[in-house]
Amino acid sequence: MVKIFLAFASLYFAILLLSLGTGLYNTYMALSLTQEGVGQAWVGLLMSAYYFGLVIGVKLGHLLILQFGHIRAYAASAALVAVMVLAQTLVSYMPLWLGFRVVVGIAMVTQYMVLESWLNDQAEADKRGVVFSFYMVMSSLGIVLGQLAITAFPSLDTSALNAVAIAVSLCLIPIALTRRPHPVLKSQAPLNIKVYLKLVPNSLITLFLGGMITSSFYALGAVYAAKQGYSPAQVSIFLSVCVMAGLLSQWPMGYLSDRLNRLKMLRVNAFILFFLTLPLILLTNIPLTWLLVAVALIGSLQFTFYPLAVASANEHVGPALRVGLSGAVLLAFSVGAALGPIIAGQLMDAGGSKMFYVYTASCAIVLALILSRPRSAKKPKVVDEPFVPMGIDVQPAPVVRELDPRVDLKDDISADPEALHHVAEML
Repeated sequence: MVKIFLAFASLYFAILLLSLGTGLYNTYMALSLTQEGVGQAWVGLLMSAYYFGLVIGVKLGHLLILQFGHIRAYAASAALVAVMVLAQTLVSYMPLWLGFRVVVGIAMVTQYMVLESWLNDQAEADKRGVVFSFYMVMSSLGIVLGQLAITAFPSLDTSALNAVAIAVSLCLIPIALTRRPHPVLKSQAPLNIKVYLKLVPNSLITLFLGGMITSSFYALGAVYAAKQGYSPAQVSIFLSVCVMAGLLSQWPMGYLSDRLNRLKMLRVNAFILFFLTLPLILLTNIPLTWLLVAVALIGSLQFTFYPLAVASANEHVGPALRVGLSGAVLLAFSVGAALGPIIAGQLMDAGGSKMFYVYTASCAIVLALILSRPRSAKKPKVVDEPFVPMGIDVQPAPVVRELDPRVDLKDDISADPEALHHVAEML
């Protein structure tokens, strides 16, 4: 395991620093806006703008990677994020902040696409689960550290945004100095969501529903705990236990997924998650200790949908589709993440705080039933790059003529431009 971690250490440290900046940035935005008395509508809009940027940035990020390569696309995106974050220290006009947040989402989704497609391109099939579990551990750890880092800025002034820009800038260093070869972009297929829906429908559905569950927890988990009558300190413990349980479960789940059928694991996890939420729906006045046990078990399942679904999707495609697949994966997750808090919030307004876990249970059972279809567990069929006809203006390299035993170079006029021109005039 140490060998696998060291092999991808530069990519892992890059996601750690990027996630640290993201965690601090989103936490600062929510707290500072609330402290300044900004209306809830604006707070919700600004928080959703980031996810909207993730959704619309998938296509742009895909094109950027194909045009300039992984490292250049990552560097340009990181620089753009730093500029947008620092711009917020100069301007306090909310509509402009809305635009800044959208641009940050567009740039960050490109960075995620670079890292995830890079990992999946170079990870061996029988180790992909472990490779991606380390990625999720570093990502989750970065978010937790970013959330904790807000305590270093009790006044919630713009110095926190400077720290975000520093973290985003530092995440450039591991990628710029990595000795790991970047993926070779040859005959990459365009990003066509319909293609991936046909190739990996179950993985994309899992990512969509997983995004709905995960984002609703981050957005409304604290509200649920507070409405149950717990103190702010207990609410903090509630959130931390769930996230840490999800972090610690990444490696065991990844290890098992390399040895078992991943879609079957996802189906079993979804069923178990459904049954674990039932006590929180049916019981009242749950002691804190039992609540923490339940939420730890729930966290160990809900945060593993993403890595297992991504690893499963990559079993079905070849290298030529990997960059596009990373875009499709992030798009499915981001759409679910954008919709989740809206739906869960409406349910909680209508039926009370317990509707939070009614919503989670509903997503889990729907996912379990979808993955229970007979075709869900069929053996993966790897689909590689589609046939692409060669353009008529493409000339063969000179070495081709030298290696072709049918060609006598002394009589071959294709290597002589003057002879070719003379033949063209006669024709």
